[in-house]
Amino acid sequence: MAVDERFARDFEDSAEEQVLGTRNEIITGPVSDWSTDFSHLEPEWAADPYPIQDDLRQRCPIAHTDRFGGGWLPVRYEDVAAVAYDTDRFSSRSIIMGNFRPPRDIAPIGGSPPISSDPPFHHDARKLLLPAFTKTAVTRQEPATRAYCHALIDAFDGQDVVDAAADYAQHIPMRVIADMMGFPPEDGPQFRRFVENTLEGVNLQPEERIERMQALFEYILDQVHDHLDNPRDDLTTYLINAELYGSKLTADHVTGAMVLLLIAGIDTSWSAIGSSLWHLAKTPADRERLMADRGLLPTAMEEFLRAYAPVTMARLVKDDMHWHGVDMKADDWILLSFPAANRDPAQFDRAAEVVIDREVNRHAAFGLGIHRCLGSHLARMELRVALEVWLDRIPEFSLADPGAVTWSAGQIRGPRTLPLRIG
Repeated sequence: MAVDERFARDFEDSAEEQVLGTRNEIITGPVSDWSTDFSHLEPEWAADPYPIQDDLRQRCPIAHTDRFGGGWLPVRYEDVAAVAYDTDRFSSRSIIMGNFRPPRDIAPIGGSPPISSDPPFHHDARKLLLPAFTKTAVTRQEPATRAYCHALIDAFDGQDVVDAAADYAQHIPMRVIADMMGFPPEDGPQFRRFVENTLEGVNLQPEERIERMQALFEYILDQVHDHLDNPRDDLTTYLINAELYGSKLTADHVTGAMVLLLIAGIDTSWSAIGSSLWHLAKTPADRERLMADRGLLPTAMEEFLRAYAPVTMARLVKDDMHWHGVDMKADDWILLSFPAANRDPAQFDRAAEVVIDREVNRHAAFGLGIHRCLGSHLARMELRVALEVWLDRIPEFSLADPGAVTWSAGQIRGPRTLPLRIG
C-alpha cells in the first residue's frame, strides 16, 4: 500500500478517537475545598496557583477531586518525583487530564508518542526523535531565531505599550517549530488555536471537541500529503520515512508525534518567555541587575524556569492500590505539578522567592523520569535568545497595567495577555 493511502486510511477516525468515551459532565465551577475538590481549570488557579499549592502542602499533600472522573494532586517534590519515576504503577497513555480516558489497549504506544508511551515502547519512540533536539541540532536554529526576534521588535516601532505575550513570546516558538517541521510560517495563528483547543478545551462538549480536534488532524494530514509530494529536509519528512522494528512508522504514530511536536513545542516556550518578561517587568531590581551583568542570564533563566515552571503533566493509575497514604483506584488521574514541586521548601531554599543568582537549582521544569522533555535544549535556546534580544533592544520596560495580565488555564501556565510599557 502506498504511503499516502496508508495515511488517508488510518487518519479518518483519529480525532474522534481522541475524545472517545467523553462524558457530558461539567468539570469546572467554584471549588469548595482545594484538598477534596480541586480543579486546575479554575481562574484563581490560572491567576496564582502558588498560595493554593502552599496551603495543600501544609495540610493535605495529596489532594483529591471527584471531577474528571476522579483524580489526585501531589504537591510535594518527593511525591511528584515518585510518580514520575514509577512507570510500573502509573501509565502515560494520556497526559491531558480531562473528562476523557483513552482505552487501556492504546498503551504502550499512546496517541502522541513518545510522551504518551509506556515502557518498553517509549524508549525506542523517544530515541527516534532525539537527533533533532541535540545541542548541535538546536544551535543551527539559533541564527534564524535571533533574526526573527529582532524582526518582531522592529514591528513595535512607535508604540509605547506592547503585548509581550501576544506580539512577541508566542510567535518565537511558532516560527521555530514551523521551520523544523517544514510548515508554512504564516500558519502561526492556526497553531495558537490548535494549542488552546488541545490544552484548554478539555471541558467542551464532545461534539465540539471532536470538531476542533478534527481541524488539527486535518491540518497535520495536509502537511503530510504536501511532504509526500514535496519531500524536504525537515522533521515531517523524517518521520514519514522513519522505521521502527524494521517497518515504517504507522500513520497514527507519525501524526501523533507531529501533534506532540506542534503543541508541546509551542506552548511551553511561549509560556516560559512570557513569564520571564513578566517577572522582569514587575521586578526592576532584577532587570537592572541583568542589564549590569549579562553573564548572569543563564543562571537567571534557570530560576525563571523553576519559579514559573509552565508544565503540569498527567498520569493514570494502572491498578487499585494504597499509595503514600491514599487509596487510588484504577484509571484515577494523577496531576504531576512540576510547578508545585519546584516551590517545595523541603527541596529548595527560599522556595517561594525568585533568586536570580541561585547556584544550586535542580528544578523539575522539564519534568522528571523517562519523560523528561526531549526538547529542553531547544526551549532553553528560545528562552535565552528571546531574553537576550529583548534586553538588548528594550532595556527599560514595566507592566503597563498589572491587572490586565491574563494567564492560561489548564496544564500549561503562562501569560496570554502581557501589556508592557517600553522605552
